[in-house]
Amino acid sequence: MHALEVVVVVGVLVLVGSLLARWVRLPPPLVLLALGTVVGFLPGVGGVEMPPDVVLFLFLPALLYWESLTISLRQIRADLRVISLMSVGLVLVTAGTVAVVGHALGLSWPMAFVLGAVLAPTDATAIATVAGLLPRRARTLLRAESLVNDGTALVVFGVAVGVAVGTLDVGPGGVAWRLVGSYAGGIAVGLALAFAVTELRRRLTDVRLENVVGVLTPFVAYLPAELLHASGVVAVVTCGLTLTQIATRVVSPAARVQAAGFWSLTTFLLNGSLFVLVGLELHAVVEGRTAGEIWTGVVATLWVALTVAGTRLVWGNTLPFVIRALDRRPAQRLRRVGFRGRLPGQWAGFRGAVSLAAALAVPTTTAAGGPLEGRDLVLLVTFGVIVVLLVVQGLTLPAVIRFSRLQPDPAEAQEELLAQREALGAAQAALDVRAAELGVPEAVVARVREAHEARERQLHLTQVLSDGRVTDPDHRAAKKAVLAEAESERRLRLALLGDKRDAVVRLRDLHAIDDLVLRRVMAQLDAEEVRLVGVQPEE
Repeated sequence: MHALEVVVVVGVLVLVGSLLARWVRLPPPLVLLALGTVVGFLPGVGGVEMPPDVVLFLFLPALLYWESLTISLRQIRADLRVISLMSVGLVLVTAGTVAVVGHALGLSWPMAFVLGAVLAPTDATAIATVAGLLPRRARTLLRAESLVNDGTALVVFGVAVGVAVGTLDVGPGGVAWRLVGSYAGGIAVGLALAFAVTELRRRLTDVRLENVVGVLTPFVAYLPAELLHASGVVAVVTCGLTLTQIATRVVSPAARVQAAGFWSLTTFLLNGSLFVLVGLELHAVVEGRTAGEIWTGVVATLWVALTVAGTRLVWGNTLPFVIRALDRRPAQRLRRVGFRGRLPGQWAGFRGAVSLAAALAVPTTTAAGGPLEGRDLVLLVTFGVIVVLLVVQGLTLPAVIRFSRLQPDPAEAQEELLAQREALGAAQAALDVRAAELGVPEAVVARVREAHEARERQLHLTQVLSDGRVTDPDHRAAKKAVLAEAESERRLRLALLGDKRDAVVRLRDLHAIDDLVLRRVMAQLDAEEVRLVGVQPEE
């Protein structure tokens, strides 16, 4: 297939698969993977192959960057120990256990560790699709782990491949030093770029140029880090997390609105495309293999998938008790989570496109020019494990979450309410000063103050009712009536926006106004709707 045909096929499958997933109420990655697999065996479509560099140098930096911009750094700091142990310790342990099983299945030790490194990291793309089902802390732990563990796995993968093809001779100590250097270099590159990007965007006034810099940022972070033999993954994540803290006052509101829309759509398309491409790859994975080879791969897949899932479950139910034995501080005791609460994070161990890209990147020959034994089995098992885990864990995860009885984080809503009240209070306090600076008439000041006071009363009532401070039924009913009235007004204003749009479109259809005028007025109406509806958080 030609490149344009691939783009069209993948785009259509993402659209159809996303709609179908909502209709049949199945996880979107699973449906997209199934569609890609089916279409991949159709005549004329089966020649699609995904170059590993496309995933590692195009998809991965963009997806990691947006994830790092929309995650809670405060929560990462609070759970840094657990996240580090999961994204480094668990990756190394998983690589080791899978290597043992792979060697028992006939792979040489170097190739067994290649398989272990390939299947060690969870997939940030798949994790993002289920993270919204979890409370804030569990969601952040899962997302933060999937952000960083690719960096650990790719270092181990590079060493294992080097040993397997005969170009590298390094022991456990050498791997440890490579990990330290990879993380240190990635952090240094990410921090340096974040400050450089901040200074550059501080000097830009064109919204489009601001966002050109934003789009280039993850790739400019990833590429130099890889060229310096550091972790591009860590560089991108470090840069993104740093920018969330220091660039808040630099990026213009218009640029933020434009960027949010761009990245939301882009990451949705990239996420969906990855699962479709993984499905399309099955044809290339099984092509030319005998029934016996495929059956051997299926048996090996089941053993390895059981090992991957079992290692994560054992680690997740062993590590907390080790931490409890070593850290008995009262603050640590308050953060303890029981077996039910830990289970969703342990069960959401999906593997995805990064694992497949790494497997595809394994060379076909050794340094001596001979064929690399075991490569085909590594590729077949990797694809099989991705499918098995997505099917088994993806279908059962909602039931696991229900079983865990995780409660929503009440602090999240309270903090949002606090931020709104604080912002409104600051505006009220500065109202007279700003009005004097701008020479605004008193009548206008009075209208703005009245609107602020009405909003302040609404937020106060919401706070009081959520805190449970009002116990008298009549008082609660009265306060709820005020909130209901405000909600009715909001719904009415939203409904009237539709009539406004219809009127403006009619004027355009009658050639009374130009299309440019229509777009400007529609943009104003859209901004008003965003104000009334609110901006949905990115998860």
